[in-house]
Amino acid sequence: MIEAAPAGRQLILPLPPIHRYELNALLTDASNAEALAWLRRPEGWPQGRLALFGPAATGKTHMLQGLAAARGWPVLEGPSLRGLPEVPPGPGLGLDDADCAAEERALLHLLNLCAERGQLVLLAGREAPARWPVALPDLRSRLRAMPAVGIRPPGDALLAALLRRDFARRQLRVEEGVQAWLLARLPREAAAVAEAAARLDRAALAAGGRVTRALARSVLAELPGFGSDDESMALAEPDCPGPPSLL
Repeated sequence: MIEAAPAGRQLILPLPPIHRYELNALLTDASNAEALAWLRRPEGWPQGRLALFGPAATGKTHMLQGLAAARGWPVLEGPSLRGLPEVPPGPGLGLDDADCAAEERALLHLLNLCAERGQLVLLAGREAPARWPVALPDLRSRLRAMPAVGIRPPGDALLAALLRRDFARRQLRVEEGVQAWLLARLPREAAAVAEAAARLDRAALAAGGRVTRALARSVLAELPGFGSDDESMALAEPDCPGPPSLL
């Protein structure tokens, strides 16, 4: 039996998360257009390989996971790559945080095995593979030959479109002035925009009112980076614990 909510307040039922890794859900602007164009034609990747690179919170993981989900590819994590890693067979494979691979020999084994199988490989990291500090000559030559496409932080227009879309998905009407106020204070990355929309949606339902600046200020005060200046708002992506091991 569901208890009635107190007068003046609505009962909030748990909802499934809206966010999913879907390549088609990504909006395009100058920051990611080249990368998305490459991801739409993986059969044309030179030697069947491609690397995505860029700063934290630019959508690398979303793109990699989105393509993998659409194509039925498994996804591995670089920090877990050790020894002779078990590489699932299939038409392709994604490796996130590839520049943080635990062992260089494990990454070399993965690339060689996928090449033998004709298995496509998509890597994601913070720098282009040619710039990774790699000691193994064979791995270094493979990484330097790999095509790489950069992703930049989202521009103002893309962030505004993401915020409008997140509100629209939740059927939450927010005045343009409030949206502009939010965009000036939110961290400049899609995940923070989506999290802010989710928090504001829950708060507006609980209060039975609309989203105002006062409500947003109280609800988002604990959101990391909210209200900070541009320099401190950038989300830090932790460094790898050191150069990959050769063992």
